[in-house]
Amino acid sequence: MTGIKDVAERAGLSVATVSRALSGKGNVSAASRERARAAAAELGFVASYHASSLASGRTHNVGLMVPSVHRWFYSAVIEGASAALLEAGYDLTLYNIGEDPQRRHSVLNDFLLRKRVDAVIAVSLELNQDEIGQLLAVHRPIVGIGGPLPGAATIRIDDFAIAEQATHHLITLGHSKIAHMTADEVYDQDFRLPGTRRGGFEKAMNDAGYPVRPEWLVSADFTIEGAYATARQFLASIRERPTAVFAASDEMAIGIIAAARDFGLRVPEDLSVIGIDGHNLGKLFGLTTIDQDAQGQGALAVQTLLTAVSQREDMAASDTRHPTKLVVRTSTAVPRRDS
Repeated sequence: MTGIKDVAERAGLSVATVSRALSGKGNVSAASRERARAAAAELGFVASYHASSLASGRTHNVGLMVPSVHRWFYSAVIEGASAALLEAGYDLTLYNIGEDPQRRHSVLNDFLLRKRVDAVIAVSLELNQDEIGQLLAVHRPIVGIGGPLPGAATIRIDDFAIAEQATHHLITLGHSKIAHMTADEVYDQDFRLPGTRRGGFEKAMNDAGYPVRPEWLVSADFTIEGAYATARQFLASIRERPTAVFAASDEMAIGIIAAARDFGLRVPEDLSVIGIDGHNLGKLFGLTTIDQDAQGQGALAVQTLLTAVSQREDMAASDTRHPTKLVVRTSTAVPRRDS
């Protein structure tokens, strides 16, 4: 049976170099990598990752936990993380937690402790100290995306600050009659995202001396369809219409734009709309947004994890703020003079 030593002899390289070249790990020149792969192909050699795992104690697999695979933010994070893992020669095991507490318990207390993954990425999940501690106890580095995790590394954006920034953008255009679409209470659990973004909105309004009108605070479900239905009901029932709306997500902002068009309202002439996310549909709708680079957050989480795994070090607790960017498009403008 052909072994890695045979490949090394055929390629004229050391066994260690061939091992790194075929596994995709470590620094290997492009020429050496090609020679190793060519020799392996000629001899019909396929690297045994099972044997490699037994020898190194690594699975070359990262577990990624998300609350849902259907929401844009989570799928974008998965896309960024999976691309970075593929580039590094790692596999990805996806755990779709959903809203079932038992499923979450099973993943954290069973699947992730079976030593089938080298590290864990938790997206928008507020793990407690015991849950994190049992992962660290079996030397599984963990990175959280979305909020602080006690004793673990975290990558997140400043949701309060960017909500304040989005609202301030409308205020600087001359808007004072600004509504806010937040999310239902069920989405205010892990890391309390809707409440945090509402807080940023209210601070910007208060700092400008503008009232936050209760009838202009509405809730939806972070989806285009849900926001569309809510916005239609809102626009049909209010006596006085705002000149602008800050939505807590891009999908809800898109739903608002669609509803406004149903009522014959022009965006931005009659109603300015801004969201948060950097959704790939934003450009199609001309949506002004705060781009949080969800794919970049996933890729950075992978980079952070693999650095710790490769150095065989315990990961230090950290709190990394990922940069965001205001992207101004055609959905926001100065209010009409008669508004």
